[in-house]
Amino acid sequence: MSLVFLTSINQASEEPDNELLDLYMDRMARQDKNALAEIYGLTKIPVFGLALSILKNAADAEDVLHDTYLQIYSAAGQYSSKGKPLAWILTITRNLSLMKIRERQKTVDLPPEEWKDSLTMLPNLTPEDRLVLENCIGQLTDEERQIVMLHAVSGFKHRELAEVLALPLSTVISKYSRAIKKLKQLLTEGEQ
Repeated sequence: MSLVFLTSINQASEEPDNELLDLYMDRMARQDKNALAEIYGLTKIPVFGLALSILKNAADAEDVLHDTYLQIYSAAGQYSSKGKPLAWILTITRNLSLMKIRERQKTVDLPPEEWKDSLTMLPNLTPEDRLVLENCIGQLTDEERQIVMLHAVSGFKHRELAEVLALPLSTVISKYSRAIKKLKQLLTEGEQ
């Protein structure tokens, strides 16, 4: 096994086309329910990934996923395109996730089996590779894991992560870089 893992992670998802999302947002504002299904198909992975990284609980993340699309549908008429519909959607997701935390007044650590579920979205990895990667990611701090999973698995750009996590861009880049170095070191140690 080699550092192919990290390449596979980065290729796992692509950012949805903003023009296409804007088109669907416009159609949805005109009550086209099929447009909501299209938006869901294009954005469900980053939305769920963000909610999961904040809430650290798959059931709560699924609730926020559902609530996000309900809110998107009800607010579609007020949406004003600024060329960044995914950022708008993720802001809704972040706000709903934070509201969920305030409701519960606690967070629960994400069990390893739920992180494992999110790694199944990486189609290029063998089951053995997933086990190794899961073990390595489990050794990162919660914040490092959140940044790596959102950037590498869900396809967030560093600047989007900074905005969504309310952190300076330099902090996000630095934490991501340190986490990737840790992963490389763990993977290299595992090969020996």
